[in-house]
Order: sequence, then C-alpha cells, then structure tokens
Amino acid sequence: MLHLRPMTSEEKAILKSNSLFSEEDILGLHTREQLMLHLKEKGVNPQSFLDYWAYEEELKKLQIQLIKLQRWVEKTGRRVAILFEGRDAAGKGGSIRRFIEHLNPRAMRVVALSKPSEIEKGQWYFRRYVSNLPNPGEMVFFDRSWYNRAVVEPVMGFCSTEQYKRFMRQVPEFEHMLFEDNVTVIKFWFSISKEEQAKRFTRRRNNELKQWKLSPVDEKGQELWDTYTHYKEEMFSKTHTSFSPWIIVKTNNKKEARLESIRYLLSHFDYDGKEDSDIVLYPDPNVIHRFHRSIYQIDG
Repeated sequence: MLHLRPMTSEEKAILKSNSLFSEEDILGLHTREQLMLHLKEKGVNPQSFLDYWAYEEELKKLQIQLIKLQRWVEKTGRRVAILFEGRDAAGKGGSIRRFIEHLNPRAMRVVALSKPSEIEKGQWYFRRYVSNLPNPGEMVFFDRSWYNRAVVEPVMGFCSTEQYKRFMRQVPEFEHMLFEDNVTVIKFWFSISKEEQAKRFTRRRNNELKQWKLSPVDEKGQELWDTYTHYKEEMFSKTHTSFSPWIIVKTNNKKEARLESIRYLLSHFDYDGKEDSDIVLYPDPNVIHRFHRSIYQIDG
C-alpha cells in the first residue's frame, strides 16, 4: 500500500533534480507504484532510488534547521567558523555545498584560499586567515584552513621544518585566543580509506566535468599516504584541545557523512525553534566522534 500513496509536490521536486526523469515522465507519475514501474523500465534498482529519496528528504529537513540556526546566529551576533579538513577526495567540498545550499549568502561565506602570494609568504602565517574570520552574526565555512601547514605543506615540502614547528607551537595559542574572544570554531576532519580515495580519484580522471578537481598534489595522495598519516597524527596529538577539539567524520559513505556533519553542527547550539524539529539532531556516534587516540580511524 505504501507504493500507492500519491506523491507530494516535495517528492516530485526530488524527481526533477534527478536526470532519470524528464518533465514528461514526472507529469505522468502520480503514485509510488507508477514510480517503481518507471524505475524498472529504466533498469534502475528501485531500492537504491528509494534510499536516495530518503536521503534527499532527510537532507531537506536538516537544511531547514540550518536556516533556523543561521537566523539565530544573526540575531545573537554569534561568530561561527567551521573548518573542513581531510585528505583529498574525502568529500569536503560536496558537504560544504549541502551546508550552504539554502542559507542567506549575506550572513555566511565560504573561504577557500589559493596558495599564498609572495607578500603573504612574508607575513605572519595566520594573518590571511584572521582577515577571513566571521563577523558578528556570520557563519564562515573554511574549505581547508590554517591547518594546511600541519599536513599538506610539510608532506609536499611547501614549508620548512622551522615554519612547521613554529605553526604547531602557535596554533593552540591562536585557537585559545579565538575561544576567549567567543568565536566558535568547529574543526571537522573528513576521514576516508585509502581504497575509497583511489576509487574517487579514478572516477575524477574518467569524468571530464570533475577532472579540474584532480591536481598534481592530489595524485600524490596515494603515493604519500603513510607520510600524510604521520603528520595527521601529529596534528591531532598537538592541536586537539578541550576548547578546540577535532571532530572525526567517516566519509566512505558521502551521503551519510553530509547528514551527520550537519547534525553535529546543529547539536552544538541551542537555537530558536530547535525543540520543534521533527528530525533527529544528534549525530550518529558510529559515523562522527571526537578524536581519541585509542579510536580506530579508517584513514590511519
């Protein structure tokens, strides 16, 4: 009987976002039974599509909560910085897109800095990040952050040993100053297995629309896997603090990682309207958790 239920306008909107369905197809689909028959005709596993459908519905509900959170941040003048770090192809950019998809662009920014200029190389390392920190009432999403110097730069030889050591000494003090100034910093580490990273690299090479995502630095990710692991563990050991903890997100399943990282952000604040939510707002501990030395990591 579930399949005979008429489809809602929201469900039809999900169909419109999927390339399997033309406008003509959608006009002719009125019940889930008709949808199942259409999928079988297309050679698509109906269960896989229903899973996708459930994901889209859940994502929409979480995005509504993100809008409520943003309004509360604006009203209260809070400053919120969310850092997305992780190995290449771990899903950072895709997750950020889902976070910001329906947010007011006037009260949020995405920061993805290119390599520093010659002038910036001669400045205090944190300077260009300080200028991009959130203003009162603003949320800023960092697609990679000052932690480039903790992992990518030493692995690839983009900084000297002394520059690396200085950064590792300074970053806890820097983040403590932000904490004392009431800037909320959430640090996500997107954790991907070596095998899954290799699969995603292959898909990028074979997809002309995604080849721009694959850089020479990315290509070395597999070759230098163990070196990345060493610097990642050093970073966690020296920069995971009570006032600025690392939050590990397992990302072999992209959709799961997106939903649970949004849930984590929402769980962090008591914003207006949160109590009226009709969806679980606390993350799955099997997917997302605080860093702890004894916990197994899939990208270890």
